[in-house]
Formats: sequence, structure tokens, C-alpha cells
Amino acid sequence: MTTSALTPATHRASFAIGDEAAAKRVVDTLTEIFFEDQAAFAAFERPDGRWDVTVHFAEAPDQALVRELVGNAAGEEIAKAVAFDTVEAKDWVKASLEDLVPVPAGRFIVHGQHDRERVPANKLAIEIEAALAFGTGHHGTTRGCLLLLDHVLKAYRPRRVLDLGTGTGVLAIAAAKALKNGVLASDIDPPSVQVARENARLNETGHLIEMIRATGFSAPQFARRGPFDLVLANILANPLRQLAEPMARHLAPSALVILSGLLNHQAPAVIAAYRARGLVPLKHLRIEGWSSLLLRKTGRF
Repeated sequence: MTTSALTPATHRASFAIGDEAAAKRVVDTLTEIFFEDQAAFAAFERPDGRWDVTVHFAEAPDQALVRELVGNAAGEEIAKAVAFDTVEAKDWVKASLEDLVPVPAGRFIVHGQHDRERVPANKLAIEIEAALAFGTGHHGTTRGCLLLLDHVLKAYRPRRVLDLGTGTGVLAIAAAKALKNGVLASDIDPPSVQVARENARLNETGHLIEMIRATGFSAPQFARRGPFDLVLANILANPLRQLAEPMARHLAPSALVILSGLLNHQAPAVIAAYRARGLVPLKHLRIEGWSSLLLRKTGRF
């Protein structure tokens, strides 16, 4: 039996707004009127610091009401800028697979099953399906981390490697394939841990990667497997800043750290947090508005 991923047409309202607090205020206002079965909300920060807010409605909304609600929360100028359109019915899984071409990043190449035959023989292939969402390699942060990992491995062979916040497992799989050595990978989200395990098996690295569910550095595996020579952490700016101190405690002397998940304007604050814990920046990649950082632990702390 086959199943279809065809989604029905939906009605959409979208607008840009100044900052996170304003975006949250508008979304909170709209959710008081439109319940879960009536609308779905999404808000994302743009590289320029503004926020894009999108609302998908199951039925055509009262546009005047939506504008009034947005105006009450964010002002008349934002209300006037709300754009309404209809999103056509579409097989999103099929479309996403067609859009995701193989992504090269140094010695690595991330691809879907449909592109298996297109992978060059001299590349380390990482197969991730589009249905598994974030972490397919097409996001600037994942590609930045892979490029920095490739850069590191040209001159250094770390023995104890950690992928913190592994998501779909791309970075752990890349490290395991390149080093043919054990990697510890963790994520706060249980479904992500399961997805990462499945991807590791698919890429024949399941025997090399220990996938665990953990918040921060709380699990006993971190002390047992550390101190780490290399840490990969593609998360978000605020958690990265909060993790600077515990991460520094789990690093071996002269350890390397690759950080991403931060917008370009957030990079200086993250660098400052880690510099205060004895890590100095070595390399800074900027891809599609996102920053990826390579840092080294010094002997001063």
C-alpha cells in the first residue's frame, strides 16, 4: 500500500516585524482568537534581525479581523503590510526530495537516497532523507560545520569526539566516517536521538556512534568519554553561550570546538562567552547569513 503526502490548499497571512518580543506579542494575540485546529503559526528570525511571521489558516480568514488584531499588537504600519495568499495543494515530501540536490562540504557530501548514484567516489557520503527535516546538510550552519570539520581533519586526528545537539546525526556521522573512531552524540529531544540512531545505521556508522539523550553535560557518559579533543555543537546562540562554562570543563588541553546555529550578528557575543573560558577563535565562516566558528582551548584556564 502507498500513502500520499499531498496536503490540502491552505490560506496564508505573512508579515515582517521588528524583533522577537514584537513577534511573540502578535502571535500570542492571534492564538487567543484562532485555535489549533484553525491556524498554525511560525516565526523565524532573519539575518537582518527582523522576524518573519507566517500564519496558515485551514479556512479563508477574515482579513479585516486579522489586520485589526495585528494592528492592536504591533501597530497600524505592520497591519497594513500583512500579505494574504493561498498555498496550493502539494506533495511536500516529493517536492522537497526534488529540491534537495547533493551538498558538497570539503571531503563530505550530504545527499538523499534518490541521489545515491550521483555521489563521487572520492567523497565521504552522508545519506539523510529530506523527511527528517533540519540537519539535511542544506542549511548554512550544517554546511559550515562540515567545512570546518574538513579543515580540522587535514592537520589533526582527534581521538575523543563529541557532537552536542546532534539533531539528525550528520556531524557525528561525518566525524565517525572520516576518523573511523568512536563518537559520542547527544540531543535533548528523544525523537532526534532515535532519528540520529537510524541515520547512523543507514550510513554504517552505528557501531561507532553512541547516541544518548541528555540536557547539556548532565549525563555520566560525558565524564566517562571525555575530556574531548573535538566538540561539534550546532545548536543556537543562547544555549551555546550558556554551555560555554560546562563545555570548557569537559575539554582536553588544546581541544578544538566547532560552533554554529548562530546568525552573523550573534557571533561576537558567543565568541566573547567562550574567550572568557579560555577558548580563542581560529576561523569564522559566514554562509547564508549564518556563522560557524572554530575555536581552540588555551592553557590559561
